[in-house]
Amino acid sequence: MTGLVGVFDSGIGGLSILQALRAELPQSRFIYIADSGHAPYGERTDAHVMVRSRAIMAELLRHQVQALVIACNTATAVAIEQLRADYPELPIIGVEPALKPALALSRTRRIGVMATRSTLASAKFKTLLASLADQAEFVVQACDGLADAIERSASSNDTSDIQALCAQYTKAMGSFGTHIGQIDTLVLGCTHYPFATEELREMLGPQVQLVSNGPAVARQTRLKLAQRVFPADVQSAPLIPSMRLLLLSSGDPQVLQCAAQRWLPRMPAEALFLANPLNESAQ
Repeated sequence: MTGLVGVFDSGIGGLSILQALRAELPQSRFIYIADSGHAPYGERTDAHVMVRSRAIMAELLRHQVQALVIACNTATAVAIEQLRADYPELPIIGVEPALKPALALSRTRRIGVMATRSTLASAKFKTLLASLADQAEFVVQACDGLADAIERSASSNDTSDIQALCAQYTKAMGSFGTHIGQIDTLVLGCTHYPFATEELREMLGPQVQLVSNGPAVARQTRLKLAQRVFPADVQSAPLIPSMRLLLLSSGDPQVLQCAAQRWLPRMPAEALFLANPLNESAQ
């Protein structure tokens, strides 16, 4: 299956979604925008996130994307319904904390959820949580600063802040393990957080399940693309000749490049990193 898929996040976290998308759609091309110049969304106002989401949407449409993946829990919660209303013909796939997959895995029925403060406060997340509240106990934890620490580690390889914050927040959530009353499944409710898996695994041990939403989002994107028929001239329109992957950043493109080289397996040789023009101040 071919087609050009646009993906955006407030920073490098959406690379965890892009990783799953590339595995699910090996013949597709991708353009990824990291809005690092305006991150983190999870600690910004809804108005800020909406302005940035619309600006990025306009940029991706300029590249003739055939589908959009909002690889950010906060932007999904704030902006996806409005973007779908603005562009009803374009498949727009969002992300949400993987509570339902976690339910299928948990045996103690006590599930932890790490997410940004904005995601946890959103009406979308509260509705999801309420719909599952009778099936398990969910221990939610706002993780201020963790996404930013992961962003900084991409180029420095210094994970000390990630380790400290993960220790702080998991301790606040309570006991982890496989016994009754313990949290046996942890939802990584921000697309940045899978890049802290190594630190979390060291703290929590192998018995605790870590659940992210990349594979489910990738499958949904494949299904949406399969339902579309692309005109030949649009399907073959080059992003840039021979380009399979274009990565843009409203911040320092070298940070995105370091993150992609570190966390994206099988980085295509023809990938291109550019500074994105969309770094005017949000109103």
